Parts: sequence; C-alpha cells; structure tokens
Amino acid sequence: MLAKRIIPCLDVDHGRVKKGVNFVNLTDVGDPVAIAQAYEQQGADELVFLDITATNEKRKAFTDTIAAVASQVFMPLTVGGGINALEDMQALLKAGADKIALNSAAVHNPDLIRQGAEKFGQQCIVCAIDVRYQPEKDRYQVVINGGRKPTDLDALDWAQTAVSAGAGELLVTSMDCDGTKKGFDLKLYQALTAVVDVPIVASGGCGQISDFTELFKETTVDAGLAASVFHFGTLTIPQVKAELKQNEVPIRE
Repeated sequence: MLAKRIIPCLDVDHGRVKKGVNFVNLTDVGDPVAIAQAYEQQGADELVFLDITATNEKRKAFTDTIAAVASQVFMPLTVGGGINALEDMQALLKAGADKIALNSAAVHNPDLIRQGAEKFGQQCIVCAIDVRYQPEKDRYQVVINGGRKPTDLDALDWAQTAVSAGAGELLVTSMDCDGTKKGFDLKLYQALTAVVDVPIVASGGCGQISDFTELFKETTVDAGLAASVFHFGTLTIPQVKAELKQNEVPIRE
C-alpha cells in the first residue's frame, strides 16, 4: 500500500485564505504565505490552493499569490480556480505550482484536460470535482462555479470521462459534508475508487482525528484533505500522522 498523504487546503479569495460551511458563509482565516509556511513546518505532504471566486468573477488565476508562496515553501502545490486555457496553466506552473486543478472549465471543455496532459504530463493535471448527493435520483451530481451551479452530470460518469481525457489525479469534494466536521463521505469515495484507477484526494467533512483513520481504513483513496480543523488548530499534521501510524496506516514521514 502506498503511503497516504495529508493535505491542507487553502481556499483563497482576493489574496486571503477563507473558510466556509457547505461552500458559503466565508470567514477570513489569514495570509496564504504565512499559513503555507506553518503547514510546511508541521510536515504537510502537499498544499492545495483554490481561488474560490475567480471563476464566478471571471478573473484569471492568482499567479502573484502562488509565486509568493512558492518562494517560501518547498512542498508540492496544487492550484485551481480561474484556469481556462493552456496559457493559464503555464503561467501558474511558471509561478511555482506543481499541479493544476481543473474544475468548471473542464466541465465546459473536457478537451482542456487532454490539452494540459499532453503539454505538461498527466501527473500535472488534477480534475477537481465538487459533488452533491441527489436523493431523488440516487446519484452524486457535479456542481460547478464554486458550488453555485448544478449540472446534469453524474459524478461517477464525469470522473471516468476526466480520467479517460488524461487527468492524473482527482480531487473530489463532498459539498454535503464540506465544513460540517461530521466526517468524510465514505460511500462517495468507495464508489469512485471502484470506477477509476488514478489517485483520489478526498475532501470535505473532516472534524476529528478519527475521520482520517476511518477514511483510509474504509476506502482506498490516496490522500485526505482538510481545511477548518487545521486552520483553526483543532488538529495538527503531526497529531494526524501519529494517529495514522498507530493505526498502521502507511504515511509519509
């Protein structure tokens, strides 16, 4: 079994890190450079940066913020938000990103995944998928534009399409669980890992240390992502890694 990754997520809005519940009611958390430095010192395996308002506001992605962070930290950075063309990807990679997360733009133009994978390599292209459970259809629905615009896409179908197009990793967020601190949506990740064979990063719902252990014991996802519990000091990366090690979950030292 490959070592599992622990990844803090920084949702950025106009240069500041924000956190909400179910994608709304955002609270200012702080400066992205300072927060990224703190996570690197704690031993985070990677960082994810998402510009959560770029798509809705039709802005380009935040290269200045990424350049500032990349000059101070040396762990891998995945960056998403406001990326609509190869030029946007190139600008972010040049600024210091290691991986590019495509979300809404990929839904509108799946060929963007293929273009990015061909130019920069599959390992560089992450398809970020925000999902909400639809009980009336008994399926997970893809939602775009920072959780504001439902689509008619089934999340499992879209995950397979994205991987076929060249996505080397999936970052899948449960909107139902996001910010609730009630645990990860295990059924979602069990269903996803059954239909795709690329690494999956699980996001949304972590509230206590046992949630990480449960995620890795009950599913075969490759990484657990969290924001609130790390931003507000409920948990630290060393605490999570120590707990996982004690439960015989392989981790990166």
